[in-house]
Order: sequence, then C-alpha cells, then structure tokens
Amino acid sequence: MTTRRIGVLPVDGFAMMSYASLVEPMRAANLLARRVLYDMVNVSTGPAPVASSGAAVVMPQAQVGDDLDLDYLFVVAGGDPTGYDDRRVMTWLARLAREGVPLGGVSGGPIILARAGLMAGRRMTVHWEHAAALAEISPHLLIERTLYVIDRDRVTCAGGTAPMDLMHALISQHHGAPFARLVSDWFMHTEVRPSIGPQRAGLVERVGSNTPAILDAVEAMEAHVAEPLPLERLAAYAGLSPRQLNRLFQDRLGRSTMRYYRELRLDKAQSLLRNSPLSLTEIALATGFASSSHFSRVYAQHFGGPPSSYR
Repeated sequence: MTTRRIGVLPVDGFAMMSYASLVEPMRAANLLARRVLYDMVNVSTGPAPVASSGAAVVMPQAQVGDDLDLDYLFVVAGGDPTGYDDRRVMTWLARLAREGVPLGGVSGGPIILARAGLMAGRRMTVHWEHAAALAEISPHLLIERTLYVIDRDRVTCAGGTAPMDLMHALISQHHGAPFARLVSDWFMHTEVRPSIGPQRAGLVERVGSNTPAILDAVEAMEAHVAEPLPLERLAAYAGLSPRQLNRLFQDRLGRSTMRYYRELRLDKAQSLLRNSPLSLTEIALATGFASSSHFSRVYAQHFGGPPSSYR
C-alpha cells in the first residue's frame, strides 16, 4: 500500500467539523491498516496556530511555499472566503497546479481555488451558503449543488460531514471499497452518501408539508429567485388554479403563495448579506427586487431592521 502525503491548508475561521471530517478518516485508515497510508501535513502562512470558527486551533507543520512533495493539497475555509486575497497563497496554489498536484477545497475552500483561477472548466461544488455568492461573482463556473465533485485533478466538497463521504470515495479509489467500508464503519458512518447527494434536507423537511402541489411550487420558486415567477406560472407548475394554490398555501403554511415566495427570496438575500461582498443593489437584483430601495424597505419590514445594519 502506497503512502500518500496530504497537505491541509486551514484558513483562519475554518469550521472544525469540516476539517475533522476530512482528516479523521485518514487517521483511522492509518490505524486500521497498522501503517501510514496517509501522511498528513497541516500547512499555514506562518508558524502561529490557525484558529477555527470555534475554540479549536490547528498547529502547522509546514508553511506556504515549502517544498512538500504533496499528493494532494486541500484548502479548508469558512467565514467569508469571497474576501480572501492572500496573494502568496494564490501564487503557491497556482504553482502546485502547474506541478500537477491535485488540489481540493472544502466548505468555502473551493471559492479560494476559484479566486486563484484554478477552477475554470472544472465541475465543482461548495457549501450551499456560499453557492449563490460564488455564482454571482463568477457566473462562468460550473457549480453543482452536490456533496462533493471529483473532476480530474480538482476535488471540491461542501463541508460539514460531506468530507467523510468524499474520503470514503478517495480511500476506495486508493485502497479498495472493502477497506474504505472499514474506515466508514469505524465512525459508524454506515450510510455513505454518493457525490450527487443533496447538500440540504429535502423539500418536505424544509417546507414542512408533504402536499405535492406545494412542493412543486416551492421547487419552482427556488429555481427562480432572481427572476420571480408570477402566481399564474407557479400555479401551472403545481397543476392548480392560482386560487386553489393560494388556498393550499394559506391552509398548510399559514401565508399566501406570493408571501411565501417573498420570504424565501428575503432569506436568500440575508444569506448573501452574511456571506458575500456584493453591494445592496447587487443583492437586490440577485434576489428579484427591482431596486435597492424597494429591497431595503421590504427587508426591514420582514426582519425588523435595514439590510445595512445587519451587514
């Protein structure tokens, strides 16, 4: 069994769950194989510990720019990766790419790879909280709403517990499916999800209704956030008249169809305020409001304060 050297570059503010879900399967693989299959190296921009979004820290064993002879390099990021612009890191990532090192991004890490110009022409995924902002900033990227994507020498993962599913796939590729199953069973991760698994709970859980017409309408809403559909179109998706659809939404969800739609768009706008550097005007347009003034007024009515104060 070949030993692979895996570099992990956690960026300040990274989520410890994403980091642990990535590295712990490799540690378990070493333990179960009774030899070093994965030699893990934490990399940082300096010698100081790297702080997670919680209380945990990671001690680096190497620094950006070191000659590490890596088999993979994973960037793990959280917070607002759209604002990350450490040119030394970007230059190093580009150099590794030229040298043929497979590069990975976890949670917000794929955004850093994209900002370094390394995801052009590659399928990719990212944590759902960052997906809308990334699509707005870089509309040319091939973003998929899946748990992980392995596209040649680029590996991207949504974060959270999804890296465990990714590592099951990579360990299967490196050491066979039976051994990968042993690793997953070690963590009682007995229901391994495929790469195309959804990042978020299904519509039934999120909407709080199992009525097919409502689910069809909400699915159409989520696919048309920037250019909202009129009630008549939503009703057509649901196979009902506008009046029947409104009655269903009022009876099952306690609000009209279009009010639900507006709240869905406002929730998306709040996510963009939290996770993107977009201006209020850009966020307004991305969530289907005609102007920043209209957006600000509706946002304040719904959330109790203007979007500028939330940011």
